Amino acid sequence: MKYYLIVGEASGDLHASHLMRALKDIDTEAKFRFFGGDLMTAVGGERVRHYKELAYMGFIPVLLHLPTILRNMKMCKQDIVDWQPDCLILVDYPGFNLQIAKYVKSNTSIPVYYYISPKIWAWKEYRIKNIKRDVDELFSILPFEVDFFEKKHHYPIHYVGNPTADEVREFLKDSSTKEDSSLKIIALLAGSRKQEIKDNLPAMLEAAKKYENDYQIVVAGAPGIEAAYYQQFVQGSEVKLVFGQTYQLLSRAHAALVTSGTATLETCLFGVPQVVCYKLPIPPVADFVRKHFLKVKYVSLVNLVAGREVVTELLGRSFTVANIRCELDKILAGEARERMLSGYQDVKRALGDEKAPDNAARLMIDRLKTYLK
Repeated sequence: MKYYLIVGEASGDLHASHLMRALKDIDTEAKFRFFGGDLMTAVGGERVRHYKELAYMGFIPVLLHLPTILRNMKMCKQDIVDWQPDCLILVDYPGFNLQIAKYVKSNTSIPVYYYISPKIWAWKEYRIKNIKRDVDELFSILPFEVDFFEKKHHYPIHYVGNPTADEVREFLKDSSTKEDSSLKIIALLAGSRKQEIKDNLPAMLEAAKKYENDYQIVVAGAPGIEAAYYQQFVQGSEVKLVFGQTYQLLSRAHAALVTSGTATLETCLFGVPQVVCYKLPIPPVADFVRKHFLKVKYVSLVNLVAGREVVTELLGRSFTVANIRCELDKILAGEARERMLSGYQDVKRALGDEKAPDNAARLMIDRLKTYLK
């Protein structure tokens, strides 16, 4: 069968590449055409555009590149119609992908599948109308999304497992976690974009400085960010900077300071107590927006999956060096540390041990066989 996939960023390229491999394992005649990245290209098929030509985030960058975005969207719609795939698979990236879904649903009979559902439970919940109208099957990687879509919005979805949990399990199965230092490690994961790093890393470093005689402080460099960018923050200190070794770092860390995102879930799955730290612009305004516009109580995936506060989140006005240091002190030893580790077990149980891409591929092909009869 013929599969057309669209991703808009690096994480989508990773998850889609795993899904493509799983589809090929079941459907040996699978043919792929896609908007994607290098990892998808390595699996095989024809890449139409690299996701880097689509990946504009934030109001100003999107506005500046609007002609390019619209041109790519128009070309993508026509390319799908011309190629006539057996299904369209959208991966995250809702701003672009929901527009494509609307066009395909209105103008073709091609079934639309969405892998890694849009996070409308946090923001832009009105998009549920588009999803109900334009998406035939929705595949979720977060267990709490089932209640949100099915109970609140009466839209059935498939929870297929969590790919991050898959990846951590595979790493732990295949790797050694022997210490290579006499000092225990405090890991700092300050985000994946320069602005996040600039906002969060200085306070993290200042908070961790108190412990540098007893712990090795290690910063996990983000992919695509040059080492020179980090030097302005770590030069003149004993802080170590590593790239491409986040899982190795977390497998050895005693505690971590983490900017919210997938990294919070990874840190949990490695059993490393953490403090979630995220500096927001104009803290009083950020606190107001979070209170009145965000639809969720928490921002970290750990707490969202658990449905309660397992890890402390320092955001807005609570993001201070003193607060970070205080919370870090609590999780280095003692009752708070053990309580967090116990909470992590609840998160792992909620995620389950199913392989997300394998489950999604099997369900997609089963649905397609029924549809094509």
